[in-house]
Amino acid sequence: MKMFKGPGFSRRNFLAGTGAAAVALKFGSGPASAAGQLNVYNWDTYIGETTLQTFTDSTGVEVQYDLYANLEEMFAKFQAGNPGYDVIFPSDYMMETMIAAGMLEELDRSRLPNFANIDENFLNPSFDPGCKHNIPYFWGSCGIGYRKSKVGEVDSWKVLLDSDEFSGRMALLADSRFVMGVALLYLCHSANTTNPDEINAARDLLIEAKKHMKGFVPDSGQDMLISGDIDVVMEWNGDVLKVMEEDDDLTYVIPKEGTVIWIDGVCIPKGGPNMDNAYLFLNHLHEPEVMAETANTIHYASTNKAAKEFISESDLNNPAIYAPDEVVARSQALSDVGDALPLYDAAWTEIQAA
Repeated sequence: MKMFKGPGFSRRNFLAGTGAAAVALKFGSGPASAAGQLNVYNWDTYIGETTLQTFTDSTGVEVQYDLYANLEEMFAKFQAGNPGYDVIFPSDYMMETMIAAGMLEELDRSRLPNFANIDENFLNPSFDPGCKHNIPYFWGSCGIGYRKSKVGEVDSWKVLLDSDEFSGRMALLADSRFVMGVALLYLCHSANTTNPDEINAARDLLIEAKKHMKGFVPDSGQDMLISGDIDVVMEWNGDVLKVMEEDDDLTYVIPKEGTVIWIDGVCIPKGGPNMDNAYLFLNHLHEPEVMAETANTIHYASTNKAAKEFISESDLNNPAIYAPDEVVARSQALSDVGDALPLYDAAWTEIQAA
């Protein structure tokens, strides 16, 4: 299975830049097995300030908490078998890869009553249909960042993909699947279509749009936006949020046609030594007040609808974090397109050569 490049680097930079407080963790050289132990493998600063302590207080289970820098590092740890972890936090495309490789447990929902708190928009992702192997955790988006005083109000991908109004003042991400994905959504197709005619239609749309672009930029569009080099850009929500904090003339929107989103889940890898404790921990993460404390610490969009009662109003009302439910419902996560991948590669090559 070919893995596409996910947005992990930029969104982790965003998270680190939010100033999330350090969490008191029990670090060590690796996982250990004990009746009162839980071995967690996660990104840095991707949990609430008190989550681990409240879990231990309520269960008596001590948490061994190890960190990885990227998903490929995490995946490499499991290629020769589970080294002893009970809970991991993979992103959408990595979950699909690990499910195909038989690395993740199918979850017993009867042991996860807080699964009922998950927003319906996240219950049937293409990378894990029916959420059989994960509980959705946090999500983010790829949308449009723009300068309000120059552009006015934006609500559609049309401004970037099907208009010359801001010709020479716009940029797209240099990421083939995400750019092709939003073009497909704009044309009312699936972002993961395998239909050659639909893929070619997106190609043709982007070839025409390219005439009006300053360029395809490698995750630096937010810098061009704040410097004044461009007025409209396709970028990750976290990156635009950072420059919005520096310049209140900048804003972010997920267009009405929907967008390509990323979703991180919480999973139980096969072969973990503390299965019972893993279920307790997954359920604890989605206690509404526990999840809200994490969301208020890291400033990502939670998948937990019951937690919103306790999440800060400033985050809930921030378009760079949360989008309207009807827009989220029209958005999709990328998944493996199998034998159609060469069609995407060929289309992208033609777009770049045009």
